[in-house]
Amino acid sequence: MVEVSNAIRFLLNGKEITLTDVAPDLTLLDWLRLERRLRGSKEGCAEGDCGACTVLVGRLVDDEIIYDSVTACIRFVGSLHGTHIVTVEHLRGENGNLHPVQQAMVDHHGSQCGFCTPGIVMSLYGLWMRNPDPSRAVIEKALQGNLCRCTGYAPIIRAAESMSSYGKPQGDPLWVERITVRDTLKAMQDGRRVEIGGGDQRIIIPASLDDFAAVYEANPDARIVAGSTDVGLWVTKFMRKIGPVIFIGHLQELRRIADNDSEVRFYAGVSYSDAQSVIAASFPELAELWDRIAGEQIRNMGTIGGNIANGSPIGDTPPPFIALGAKLDLRRGEHRREIKLEDYFLAYGKQDRQPGEFVESVTIPLLPAGEKFATYKISKRREEDISALCGSFRIFVNDAGTVGMARIAFGGMAATPKRAKAVEAALVGQPWTMETVEAAISKFAEDFQPISDMRASAQYRLLTAQNLLKRFYLDTTGQGERLSRKVA
Repeated sequence: MVEVSNAIRFLLNGKEITLTDVAPDLTLLDWLRLERRLRGSKEGCAEGDCGACTVLVGRLVDDEIIYDSVTACIRFVGSLHGTHIVTVEHLRGENGNLHPVQQAMVDHHGSQCGFCTPGIVMSLYGLWMRNPDPSRAVIEKALQGNLCRCTGYAPIIRAAESMSSYGKPQGDPLWVERITVRDTLKAMQDGRRVEIGGGDQRIIIPASLDDFAAVYEANPDARIVAGSTDVGLWVTKFMRKIGPVIFIGHLQELRRIADNDSEVRFYAGVSYSDAQSVIAASFPELAELWDRIAGEQIRNMGTIGGNIANGSPIGDTPPPFIALGAKLDLRRGEHRREIKLEDYFLAYGKQDRQPGEFVESVTIPLLPAGEKFATYKISKRREEDISALCGSFRIFVNDAGTVGMARIAFGGMAATPKRAKAVEAALVGQPWTMETVEAAISKFAEDFQPISDMRASAQYRLLTAQNLLKRFYLDTTGQGERLSRKVA
């Protein structure tokens, strides 16, 4: 029998916090600004895009504390049990001076109006703690989730490049106090389930993965929240009620990655950041796509399982995973079943998931030797933007130059992520030539009837899908690289 607590406990800067009355939709940003009067974190977009509300959240991983930059505007207080929240107010240098990151920003004129500056400072602080001498490319990646409308970024990047000349992480309070903080967080993780409130104001924080399975089976109408990168917007933009809620982002059993010589298994709570090194090593063709998924803060929060489970037709991971032949493990209580990922999506807003059943993991076969694979994301902004469409292409060409297998999957082209089976059939058995590709592209109209919306028109989506198949052909035959060099 699992013991039950009625309190959420976490560290805020240097103070232990215990809360027994928390609404499921209370965001960290609102709580910081309205309840704690910590107003350094700003609300710019209220959807996790601008980074003005960035804070660090520390969590225990293998007895060490990992600090992630997150956007407080869409992070719920109910998800913070057993963590350490660090806001810009907690930064300090020696002898009452500014923190090295802050001083670098001052000296290099990285702040003008100052509205976005606290979030930028916190993103750079997180970077400085894990990589005190970052390259320009690493700095730019760390700042993907921060928008600045004043300085034009150049002064900010110069500040980031000079941070370590002002001080080293070993002297920072987070480093010096890490053992004390670690022991405090360990004490908070006492093996008890947390339950607060009732009805649609109920919060449940399971004690373990098995406890979560039992709780969700008994409460199938509850909302599962992992990274809240989607659900957060339901609250801040659409004013939707989301309770009762089961928060699962703390479950380390759901943050596992298992791989072998033939496949990689991501459990549902693995964040994009958690997965990044494994993706780069096992699926290098997806490395560029991974860097374009939102910004650093969202990659730290968003989960692979959540991107699949919510069934969005424009999720970035389903198209490549479908093309690679991924399978889902679904769980209800103690019962598990496996299905093909492409069969999980039934219709818009409808997935093959029974009441009380959840996505436990996704298993992705490694790409066999000799096969060609690529994924292309089309969006209005290169970084930190939702796809207008995302296409994944996988093909095997035999020694005779004939297409022996083709798998093509798209997001943003239909009500669900979907394979282009008519296009695939037009390619298989034909020579891998531009003539074959030209003959096959008309089949896209049989596979998809895209819609027009704020991101793209139906005509644009259809034409772009056709052109992406041509691009894939050029890339697989080496002509795409030659054309890029010629254009450059």
